[in-house]
Amino acid sequence: MLLAVDVGNTSSVIGLFDGEALAAEWRIATRYRTTDELDVTLRGLLASRSIDASLITAGCLSTTVPPVQQAWEEVLQRVAGVEPITVGPGVKTGVAVRVQNPREVGPDRIANAAAAAATVGSPSIVVDFGTATNFDVIAPDGAFIGGSIAPGLEVSMEALFARAARLGKVELVAPPNAIGTATIDSLQSGAVYGFAGLVDGIVGRLREELGAPTCPVVATGGLSVLIAEHCTTVTSIDPQLTLTGLRLIWERASAAA
Repeated sequence: MLLAVDVGNTSSVIGLFDGEALAAEWRIATRYRTTDELDVTLRGLLASRSIDASLITAGCLSTTVPPVQQAWEEVLQRVAGVEPITVGPGVKTGVAVRVQNPREVGPDRIANAAAAAATVGSPSIVVDFGTATNFDVIAPDGAFIGGSIAPGLEVSMEALFARAARLGKVELVAPPNAIGTATIDSLQSGAVYGFAGLVDGIVGRLREELGAPTCPVVATGGLSVLIAEHCTTVTSIDPQLTLTGLRLIWERASAAA
């Protein structure tokens, strides 16, 4: 079984694959942990689903948080018994990266491109709702050719609450109407419908420049279900897209080794 880990700035998503099937998934907060702490956490998660850790034979890691990379690599090697594949320069991902500086591209964006090309085809666009809102553009030949990066919804709302003394935190859900009749409704309207509009506006421009006005647009990330259903340009939602991309990259890199 393959243990795939996508470490983001806010959350880390862990997926356990049995062949192509995602057998289990966990989401934990991203913070610095020693290898021993991660070991205890990971084995505890496996035990909570009655999963025998000895069945894990491989690991694949994507991280946008360099300080935690070594600990994750060490714990994956400890659990799987083999060195994990860490997505980055030199790894055979099967995704050509045609941007000015390929080393600047986050490994999660490469994983998204790999998964989108395999699941919905290319050209296509991925909208990843995380700490940042990433728009990943996949060319007709499956190459990653760049995109757009906007602030994430939670980051934007936290900044608003920190700067506006009379506005307090609200639950991130869609209000009944765009016209809010109370402060809470107004904040929720601005957050949900505002970000839906942001997505549709950027996707429209990306599609135009790509020359693919109807290409598939896949939403993923922690807030994808909340926002994407209010977007007119999103054609599908796949919260596990990045994990699928890590599985595909692991398969390709292992075959090339």
